Parts: sequence; C-alpha cells; structure tokens
Amino acid sequence: MLFSSSVFLCIFLPVVLIVYYGLLRRRRWGQNVFLLLASLFFYWWGEPKFVLIMLGSIVMNYLFGLWVEAFQKRGKHLLLPITCTVAANLSVLFTFKYVDFAVRNINLLGFDLTPPGIVLPIGISFFTFQAMSYVFDIARSHSRAQHNPLNVGLYIALFPQLVAGPIVKYETVEHEILHRKETWADFSDGVRRFLIGLGKKVLIANQMAVVADAAFDASAPTAAFAWLGAICYTLQIYYDFSGYSDMAIGLGRMFGFHFLENFNWPYVSKTITEFWRRWHISLSTWFRDYVYFPLGGSRVDRKWKLARNLFVVWLLTGIWHGASWTFVAWGMLYFVLLAAEKFWHLGRSWPAALGHVYTLVMVNFAWVLFRAEDMGAAVRYLAAMFGANGWWETLAGFYFRENIVFLAAAVFFAVPTANWLRSKADKSRLAPLWGVLYAAGLLAVFAVAVAYLVKGTYNPFIYFNF
Repeated sequence: MLFSSSVFLCIFLPVVLIVYYGLLRRRRWGQNVFLLLASLFFYWWGEPKFVLIMLGSIVMNYLFGLWVEAFQKRGKHLLLPITCTVAANLSVLFTFKYVDFAVRNINLLGFDLTPPGIVLPIGISFFTFQAMSYVFDIARSHSRAQHNPLNVGLYIALFPQLVAGPIVKYETVEHEILHRKETWADFSDGVRRFLIGLGKKVLIANQMAVVADAAFDASAPTAAFAWLGAICYTLQIYYDFSGYSDMAIGLGRMFGFHFLENFNWPYVSKTITEFWRRWHISLSTWFRDYVYFPLGGSRVDRKWKLARNLFVVWLLTGIWHGASWTFVAWGMLYFVLLAAEKFWHLGRSWPAALGHVYTLVMVNFAWVLFRAEDMGAAVRYLAAMFGANGWWETLAGFYFRENIVFLAAAVFFAVPTANWLRSKADKSRLAPLWGVLYAAGLLAVFAVAVAYLVKGTYNPFIYFNF
C-alpha cells in the first residue's frame, strides 16, 4: 500500500486514526495491538505471502534479544548470539535479495545454473536492518530486551517506516512503545509534515520522473538530453525519498512516535562528506554505529586501517541498495571520493561555490550509476553526457519547456530558501495572516495531489526496491 494512494489516504489512514483515538483512547495495550495488526495488514495489502517473512523476522529477533540478555546477566561474552543474529538475518536477506544475482555471476564462470527467480519482498532491507538494530542496542546496553513479543513486532512492523524507512534505531523509540504521549501539537505537526511529503512525491518527484525516464530510456540521448535527465533524476530521487521520509515522520508524530530526521538539505553540501551527513541519515548512522565504529572508525593508528574501514562500509552500503554491479560501483565511487577527502583533503580548501559545484557534479554522476540498468548502460549514459551522441536535439528542449515550472520548483525547494522566508514571515507583524495562508497552501497541496493521484498512473517510491 502506498502512502500516496487513494486507498491509504481515504480509507486506511482515517480508519486507523478513528479506532486509535476513538475506540481505543487511553488503552495503550489495545492501541499497540491494533497498530501492530494494522501494520501487518498494511504490508499484507501489497505482499500477502511475504507477511510471513515479516512475522518470522519479528519472532527470530525477539528470541535473539532474549538470548543476548541472558548472556549479559551471566556475564558471558556476546560473540555467539551476535554472530548468530547477523548470520540469520543476513541469510534471510541474501536468500530473497541476492541469490539470483549470485547465480547469474556464477554462470559467467561457465556453469549453467538456473536462477530460482525469487521475488523480492518490499522493504526487506529496511526491516531487516531495523530488526538487527533491536538486538545490537540490547547488546550495547543502550536498551533493554522486550519480554512481550508484541512490542518487538510493533517496533519492527510499524507501518509509517515499514517499507522505506527511515531506519529507526530501537533505542530511539524504546520508551515511546509503552510510554508515548500523544499531543495536539504533535498531531498537527505530523499532518503538516505528511502533507509536505505528499506534495514532494506527487507534485515534484513524479513530474521529474517523466523527464528522467525518457532520457534514461532513450537509445542515444544527446549531451543536453542526458544532462537534463540526470539532473531530473537527481531531483526525483531526493523528492521521492525525502518525501517518503517526511510522510513517515509525520505519521509517526500522529501516533506519538518521534523518528529522527532522515534528510537535511543534502544538495547544499560543499563536500561529499557533508553530503552523506545530510542524505539518508538513518542508513549512514546505522553503518556508522554498527559497522564503522566497531571496526575502529577513524580512530585507528594506521591509514590503511582507516581506508579498510571506509572500503568495508561503502562496499556494504552499495550492496545493501541492490543486487547489481551498478550499486557496487556506486558504493565504490563514494569510497574513492570520501577517501580522497580524508587522505588528500580534496575540496576542503576550495571556495564554497566551487566545492558546491564539485559536490553536485560528483553526486550527479553517482546517481547515473544508481539509476542505470547495468554497467554497460551506465557507461553509455555517462558517455552521452560528454557528447558521444551529439550535443543537442529538439527533444531536450521540448522536455525542458514542458517541465520548466516543475523543474524550477524542484530547484527552489531543494535548498532551505523557503524555510528562511517562512521564518522571516513568522517573526513579522503579518505572522497571523501568514499562518492562515500557510494552512491554505497545505490544503491546496493536498487537493492538487489527490487530483493527480486520481488521474495518474502507478508510480511507487524508488526505495521500495530496497
């Protein structure tokens, strides 16, 4: 089920809110059970048979959490339960996400194995990493093990962040599972945040997708069309994913949960390091806390160890995103860029404007790798950006003119200019009028978005594939 669908907006969400705040008001246990059942139904709606994988992950990691707790109480080393946790979770992830990829690559060595054709469960990378976070946070003594499996199920399966994040660490919401406090301020802020995310997805990301898809699907795009498509995809993936995160954070607020931010204006970054502090923050934090720091992080006594740590993190980051060599290459490109910044201070002393341009160009090239069907397609597209198929065609001008308004809006809202203007308006004498106009604007966004959804085509979130 999509957040940006009429079924979710007009049926699922209203029913869940009415039951949660009406029939089950002041009954925390009942609210939690209901939210868990609603979340499982939410996942079942799009993936009926794979809800069993979700339930298996919940039970498995609930038991691993109790195992870690038992070892802690006895003062025993946690290597065995943690190793089993990692092995079991990654085995499930590998089976459903990477087996076909592995078989295809083994066949390149001369074998003739038949890929099993396993269908990828939506969001398996997200809920698997979230489930592992539960056990890891217990092992680090940052949280306590839950003895009620329903609470573990609610944490892992909670529908706002279930299929595309943000990846919520268990320690972030442990207290709120049983002791959250719903307030009108949180609820209204959640509605505001949800509507902003809906507008990002439906009114901007989906429009950028039209241009990006046309360019990437073209057999021989000129440089102008290739650059236009790459820029539109750069904007599409930002509004698509940050829009989903906004909706997830907003929905969490409606039910009293406070998820951490997942994006912080990444396209204003002046270095690649800064970009990854602002982009998909929950994934970066996950790898930092559970992989990079345990390896020693940057506090190691040899440069080769730091290079190793960066390599491992970015290899795993690339693989996490998908079973394709393009994702591995994408991760390795960021490893090279980040290593260059750390070891040779590339871009650190440059003027701010030059650093900004360099970062955006490198990120744009990386998104071409991310978007391409395979490495061959990626190389051809990058070559097209440098004139391999000529420099100009009327098609590029057509798509630019047809989407100039959406493109201008995408660029404008990708930087915090609108937030700055809003903060100035809030402090002015016209603040009450501005509040009314802002609320009216959000309602207009909702009305236009619903109109687009009614007449539009199916356009799932990009990160549903991961």
